[in-house]
Amino acid sequence: MEKLSVLNIKGEKVSDINLNAEIWGIVPNDAVLYDAITLARNSQRQGTASAKTRSEVSGGGRKPWRQKGTGRARHGSIRSPQWVGGGVAFGPQPRSFSKKMNRKERRLALKSALAYKNIGSELIVLDKLTLDTGKTKEMINVLNNLKLDKKILIVVDELDENVILASRNLSNVMLLEVDEINTFDVVRADYMLTTVAAINKIEEVLA
Repeated sequence: MEKLSVLNIKGEKVSDINLNAEIWGIVPNDAVLYDAITLARNSQRQGTASAKTRSEVSGGGRKPWRQKGTGRARHGSIRSPQWVGGGVAFGPQPRSFSKKMNRKERRLALKSALAYKNIGSELIVLDKLTLDTGKTKEMINVLNNLKLDKKILIVVDELDENVILASRNLSNVMLLEVDEINTFDVVRADYMLTTVAAINKIEEVLA
């Protein structure tokens, strides 16, 4: 079992928590992790880039001049790719960039991402995350107490209105419920801030 300190919102240690080694202590699988990140990034691509081919450009139905005798190069259409206003040769066409990944690979990728957070000391566990008000300043104070900066992923077992209001104006903070957690968001965050209740739910799902 992996042991980790549990802090309060003032940054003081209040207890310890035993992490499930089958999730937080595994040897990360970089290949599966790479595939999961590629899948997530590809799913964000619209794939709507499009250029007209010579058959889609209007006009050019008539041969611009006769084949022989003019001294000019032969042409069959003014909509050929070499003409200004002509079609594009091998231009982009609408397509899907989506990839497939089976369930076991998705779970392994998420476990690997979580293990990296634990290995790199980028996992911070709170006994609970409750704020008196929804002011951004209060969330900033909590992060300062915990000495956290850069990109921070906050994972909670249940969304609290004050926490939502206090974190939504911070561009470097992302707030997720346990059932919304995903490999890409875990990897791109510099720190993962979570609660004991959220840890228990994650282990319940992934164990």
